[in-house]
Amino acid sequence: MADTATATATTPAAAVPDPRDTRVPTVIADEVHVVYKVHGAGSRKGSATAALSRIFSRKPAPGIREVHAVKGVTFIAYKGEAIGLIGSNGSGKSTLLAAIAGLQPVARGRIYSHGQPSLLGVNAALMNDLTGERNVVLGGLAMGMSKQQIRDRYQGIVDFSGINEKGDFISLPMRTYSSGMGARLRFSIAAAKDHDVLMIDEALATGDAAFQRRSQARIEELREQAGTVFLVSHSIGTVRETCDRAIWLESGVLRMDGPASEVCDAYERFTSGR
Repeated sequence: MADTATATATTPAAAVPDPRDTRVPTVIADEVHVVYKVHGAGSRKGSATAALSRIFSRKPAPGIREVHAVKGVTFIAYKGEAIGLIGSNGSGKSTLLAAIAGLQPVARGRIYSHGQPSLLGVNAALMNDLTGERNVVLGGLAMGMSKQQIRDRYQGIVDFSGINEKGDFISLPMRTYSSGMGARLRFSIAAAKDHDVLMIDEALATGDAAFQRRSQARIEELREQAGTVFLVSHSIGTVRETCDRAIWLESGVLRMDGPASEVCDAYERFTSGR
């Protein structure tokens, strides 16, 4: 497994796979803390001497505060699982995915992963001034696909996205697409490759019912091909239908981890009682 974060001095027992468990771990999060800085509306006034003094003293600039977004999260994900991440807005779901993908530094703790986790919308990075066709090539190359693989899968990517159903949009620049069309194309590119770990952040919220059905079917295929899928969604129904396991984060803390139906029930009771 690759280590995508810095180590701490100890390893909690909860983060160590049970040797009697025959399942294959794909992601291990071991007491993960994520802290990032937010630039507020502090004063921009001050001399160059004052700014230089802050650099040497390592004091934060005025108007900057730290956000402790993920607080000591520990779990093990296994090959073949589809895991839903649920929680209120600002609970740390997307931040945790970014940390697993190696895109967000970990303040404390450690993350191990099998292969390179792919975060949908990042690995398939698209450029607004290029056509959809060129972006399919760009996104495929960014995910490590060969030119021949892209050629072989190109038409399937376009058909899956459905963006050509009402015209030849694939030949137009991405800036002419709606946000939903862009999200569908990103998902289609990412889903064209088999992933050890694929992380999807709200992608299934876009598109019509037919596209959502295609997306869910593709996730099932990825699981059957020995991958692990993480899905961040505010739609509890989508998590119930798509995932067999759910992790509930609240204010950066892992509140519950277990069968999707049980975790979703607990979360709905929590939100209805507010």
